[in-house]
Amino acid sequence: MFGFAKTEMVSPEKALPGREEPIPVPPRHEVLDAPLAPPYPEGSVVAEFALGCFWGAERKFWQTPGVVSTSVGYEGGYTPNPTYEEVCTGLTGHTETVRVVYDPTRVSYDDLLRVFWEAHDPTQGMRQGNDIGTQYRSAVFYQDDTQRKAAEASRDAYQKVLTEAGYGRITTEITAATPFYFAEDYHQQYLHKVPNGYCGLGGTGLSCPIGVAPAE
Repeated sequence: MFGFAKTEMVSPEKALPGREEPIPVPPRHEVLDAPLAPPYPEGSVVAEFALGCFWGAERKFWQTPGVVSTSVGYEGGYTPNPTYEEVCTGLTGHTETVRVVYDPTRVSYDDLLRVFWEAHDPTQGMRQGNDIGTQYRSAVFYQDDTQRKAAEASRDAYQKVLTEAGYGRITTEITAATPFYFAEDYHQQYLHKVPNGYCGLGGTGLSCPIGVAPAE
């Protein structure tokens, strides 16, 4: 792939071929003692977000009250069942994504969107801080039209806050969920297993006004 830049989305024709066999998934969450893969507890809902390196991103969500389970994986690309090494080449098209399984009676999708927006800088395009490449781009993968509308409304609300603070345009993709491929065992709940491990996540320090009436 001479001349290929990791900050450019690979085309489907040039993406790595991947494999048919899925990566094995650990049976239980290291922190929440819940299933990583379906079936999930009755009444729970799935949400999926990409906001940079998934190690720190996953921890943000498992620390959120009302979240039943979290897992990390790869979404938004073309290569079936990719490995971490393949995703890091930029030749699969995937983002590092967190799947969040939550109890809607205890935490709302709007609450999760607030965590998402405030945990990273969504204006950076194909990077997040010092992590550069298409795998670090910001994305919301919605499961239904209700999630789509909520994500778009929250983006528009946060854009006003960011603009007033001197930030540029939000580059977050808001797109229908595509196949979510679980990442390798050692990535799951990484910062629980390695408490002093790398976390490249950094927000803007600005609050997202979801569900809050705008100030006059």
